[in-house]
Amino acid sequence: MANVAILVGSVYGGATLVAEEVQSALENHGHKAELIDEPEASALAREDIDIWLVCTSTTGAGDLPEDLVDLHAELVNAPPRIQSLRYAVIALGDSSYGDTFCGGGKQMDAVLSDIGGEQLSEPLILDAIETVTPEEDAVPWAVELVEAASQNS
Repeated sequence: MANVAILVGSVYGGATLVAEEVQSALENHGHKAELIDEPEASALAREDIDIWLVCTSTTGAGDLPEDLVDLHAELVNAPPRIQSLRYAVIALGDSSYGDTFCGGGKQMDAVLSDIGGEQLSEPLILDAIETVTPEEDAVPWAVELVEAASQNS
């Protein structure tokens, strides 16, 4: 079973709801899962975490929510020493915003890759125009991803 940390970036609570539902589902499947609000880059060096999930919405012109801005800046400017970082991103957005659609999730995916993280899957892109219940799409995706990754470790 995997030990999963879920980093949350939320503006109006949608990403938090999705993260909480993912956490609950993972725990129901026998995994350990913890939510981390306003994470610091040093947390990514934790050796007790098998998989990092980032669940984030997008604000402004493709920007990260306030609770992930500092983490992103730390990862860009002074990334921690990390032995192994396996991660995946759940990106929430609204495709009517065009080029900035899911920009927050895309930024987190890029920076985690840039610091040497192993991407376990392409980001799960959840479009508010297509679904009003993003947790219903995120939960099975996250459970399948963690199950597969924990068997391959």
